[in-house]
Amino acid sequence: MHQPARPDRYVSFIGIEGDANSRRLIELLRHHIDDPAKTNRFWELFKGKLEKIKQPDKTSGFKQDELYLIHAYINNIRELFETYDDQPALALLDRIEAESC
Repeated sequence: MHQPARPDRYVSFIGIEGDANSRRLIELLRHHIDDPAKTNRFWELFKGKLEKIKQPDKTSGFKQDELYLIHAYINNIRELFETYDDQPALALLDRIEAESC
């Protein structure tokens, strides 16, 4: 049985929903870090970075987006999702890592 080809980021980003997947992952992440019982100083600072998305005037001219922050903090994000056994979020993180990072 022939399996449809998976998108290959090294060939093309066609078929990869990088921006939409990144925004969805941030929504899943916010579910945890917006909970006062689950947040800490790191995640509070991370929320500040989220507020600066697409505001290069606040980031020394550097354009940040959700994918950039996911890539930069992938290990921290993975650890949080593992801590709370958030399997759907981990699956999406794995997909983003394979397709876009």
